[in-house]
Amino acid sequence: MRNFKRVLIAGTGPSSVQLAISLKKILNCDIGISGRRSARAQHFFTSLRQSGRLLRASVQNDNHHRMAGECSADYVFEGYENVEGSWDTLILSVTTDAYLEVMKQLPDSVVKQLACVVLISPTLGSNTLVSGYMKSIHANGEVVSCSTYYGDTRWIHDAPSGHVITAAVKKRIYLGSTCYQSVNIDILSHAFDRLGIVAAEMETPVEAETRNISLYVHPPLFMNDFSLRAVFDEPDRIKYVYKMYPEGPITQHLIRDMLAQWKEILNILKALNIKGINLLQFMTDDNYPVRSESLSRHDIDNFDRVGTIHQEYLLYIRYASLLIDPFSEPDEAGKYFDFSAVPFRKSFINRDGRLDIPRMPKEDYYRLKIIQGIARHLKVGCPTIDRFLRAYETKIAEVAESLKGRPLSQAFAVQQFHEDVNIICSSIH
Repeated sequence: MRNFKRVLIAGTGPSSVQLAISLKKILNCDIGISGRRSARAQHFFTSLRQSGRLLRASVQNDNHHRMAGECSADYVFEGYENVEGSWDTLILSVTTDAYLEVMKQLPDSVVKQLACVVLISPTLGSNTLVSGYMKSIHANGEVVSCSTYYGDTRWIHDAPSGHVITAAVKKRIYLGSTCYQSVNIDILSHAFDRLGIVAAEMETPVEAETRNISLYVHPPLFMNDFSLRAVFDEPDRIKYVYKMYPEGPITQHLIRDMLAQWKEILNILKALNIKGINLLQFMTDDNYPVRSESLSRHDIDNFDRVGTIHQEYLLYIRYASLLIDPFSEPDEAGKYFDFSAVPFRKSFINRDGRLDIPRMPKEDYYRLKIIQGIARHLKVGCPTIDRFLRAYETKIAEVAESLKGRPLSQAFAVQQFHEDVNIICSSIH
């Protein structure tokens, strides 16, 4: 079976729709989409049934026209346990903390046939977890880690359906594989090139996993009093993740914490003998650019060489410059696309009738606990990361106590993820 001839995408979020359309258009492959049974997924599956499995992607900016298009999914599976047929490639487009859960729900017969598993937005050590599970069931597929999903894709009308809009596209994606001289990485690199994205191959999967911007920005953006109130305590008030206070959480103090956490992660990477990143350069060159009138090339390139106050100033400018999409076309009233208007999702009732926590910050909690576990294993201090986790764990414990007697999801329990941390740390030499 040819590589990437039959591709199964696990996940029913906006990124899965965009991935399906891009891969279908570039590789002309059969596409299957699978997802768990949940209230939000049910809306997605219903939409696909009504449209004849039609998937559509629009773009906010004409510069990203290569992302636009439509196709029909060849197969749709409601419930991972119901996947059937032969698939050469599995793309895990689900939350990082759900990788093993999804793999275990898929029939072993499906997993054992896979030639390649692609992790779309992993955290440090995700490749180790997935490849370890595959070996445990005697599956021999290659596991490829992408640094992150390649864009900012949302539901077209803020509700799950087969139609999404991509508002921004990253310039560069990093790839790392369990196989040396990977043919699958060559195929993915070709696909990214067709989308106008540079694909850089790293020597190891964990190096690619360190190039995920979420590791550096989500904890400070979500694990603070303002954001946690927006998620858990203010059901009727809309607050925005990437806006300045009081519309959003961004203040000089948040920027200070973001910088401090970046430096702690640099220390962890140094202990792992992995080259760190220039945070501002990574944000602008690999993720979402700003105009040179806002940030000069000199300031971006020399960010890691200037003093702390100067660094905080430059980070603040970066977020202020992205309140709107600086490369979008203004409307008749002179208004640019409101790029920062990403509302905090609220705690919600899941399909089991239990109060649950949205993907952000629940997934970020998992990511940060893994990083904290690695830091402790390496005996590297991380006081800012510790403080973020204390704030989050204190909040979910308070909410659980205030709602005692009501059905709550497991996400409201303070967790250590010992099994995952131990597996990952056991691979660190």
